[in-house]
Amino acid sequence: MRINDVILQTAAKVVIFIILTFSVYLFFAGHNNPGGGFIGGLMTAAALVLLAMAFDMETIRKVLPFNFRIVTATGLLIALLTGMGSFLFDAPFLSHAFEYRELPFLGKTELATAVLFDLGVYLAVVGVTMTIILFIGEDR
Repeated sequence: MRINDVILQTAAKVVIFIILTFSVYLFFAGHNNPGGGFIGGLMTAAALVLLAMAFDMETIRKVLPFNFRIVTATGLLIALLTGMGSFLFDAPFLSHAFEYRELPFLGKTELATAVLFDLGVYLAVVGVTMTIILFIGEDR
């Protein structure tokens, strides 16, 4: 029997939005300031765990129809390929390159390869964390 969690579910919708917004900020701030793919991934996983606590596992599966093991493998592959991409330019493994470009609405913006590596780390962290949490949650 499921108890009525209206207050938790209503509050979770707002808090999850705030956590995910902060996670995106941390992800993009990571290569110049504290943050990055690891902490951004942990914040996203925390939001998804809150979603799992406020609602049931069927809701999680409907909202996020991902196999988080594949998300982990994709993240690891992106991180590895980003590091190996430096070999194409005869640079050491995991060399960082950046350039400034004029982008519409954003103005002069730094484009960095570190963001691609952070994306791989982000996906790996979210995938591993959610695989563990969902496995533990389904054990009951």
